[in-house]
Amino acid sequence: MKRPQVLIVMTGTGTEVGKTWVGAELLAHARSNGHVVAARKPAQSFDPADLHPRDSEVLAAATGELPQNVCLPERNYELAVAPPMAADSLSRPRIHLADLVAEMMIPSEVSLCLVEGAGGVRSPLAHDGDTLGLISLLRPDVVVLVADPGLGTINAVRLSADALAGQRLVVFLNRFDESNELHRWNRGILSDTDALSVVTTVSDLFAVCMK
Repeated sequence: MKRPQVLIVMTGTGTEVGKTWVGAELLAHARSNGHVVAARKPAQSFDPADLHPRDSEVLAAATGELPQNVCLPERNYELAVAPPMAADSLSRPRIHLADLVAEMMIPSEVSLCLVEGAGGVRSPLAHDGDTLGLISLLRPDVVVLVADPGLGTINAVRLSADALAGQRLVVFLNRFDESNELHRWNRGILSDTDALSVVTTVSDLFAVCMK
């Protein structure tokens, strides 16, 4: 794959933390600031009965791309489990991380590309690896870790940050409420005690990613 000026991998402490929403907002913000953006979802699995937009559709709406360019049609798995599990259940070919990377075609004019994993940092993405393995292959400029700001997030962020040691990591506390004392405590411990880069707004996330 052609490497853009800024390559970001978006992951999370687990499922349902809002990775896709944060990614789409970040891309839209970058686009409004003059960047040519792209998003890639190497593989996605979903419940075909779910009427909500798929991750690739949400990301494509933010970048102006077609959903099939964000996630190739053959990398859509119609079962709401991890992609390699869905592939096995649907009698589809095994998924290999190297193939997922090789398939990511980035137009030459793109200055910022966001690649979103599946589930959390160690959630299976392929038969031979997870999002951590994808990060090792891609060597992104920034890894964004999306986390819930509430109860349990310190443990979840610390475990994920340990796995991501050596990466330039930014923690995004999604749905952060400044009036919530627990949210403020969690942010303080993660930033002050753990010395992590923690942001709570998309504009701040964009600024940190572009440094």
